[in-house]
Amino acid sequence: MLDRLRVLAPEVMRFGLVGAVGFVVDVGLFNLLRFAGEPGLLEDKPLTAKAVSVVCATGVTYLGNRHWTWRHHQRTGARREVVLFFFFNGLGMLIALACLAFSHYGLDLRSPLADNISANGFGLVLGTGFRFWSYRTFVFRPHALDTKSPVSRP
Repeated sequence: MLDRLRVLAPEVMRFGLVGAVGFVVDVGLFNLLRFAGEPGLLEDKPLTAKAVSVVCATGVTYLGNRHWTWRHHQRTGARREVVLFFFFNGLGMLIALACLAFSHYGLDLRSPLADNISANGFGLVLGTGFRFWSYRTFVFRPHALDTKSPVSRP
């Protein structure tokens, strides 16, 4: 169990730091698209704004996770990793979009604060847990010959 924690703790910390950068890109761009200017470019399209901001943040987080968080894992094919990363990130984005849609359209909570709490609060927490598990399990899994890590599978 201690070996598992020794491997996971640094990965979780690096994942969190990469995620923090992605969060700044995501939330910053989301708010710029929604609320910068009169009217904001996507003021009446919160789901579109969120989708655009997540796609941009995904590019940033892929590079950070591939080249820093799981750099010690041998590559299992760049094309495979990118496709799976974007796929699982898309599922994580759907989690955030579902939280935003429920709050914005279902509960009719349409203020900037409500949109940010639902998309970037609840959606972020749920999506981040899913992303860590899926990236580690399917995208950046240790190669069968990778002997640097005493724990090869989550």
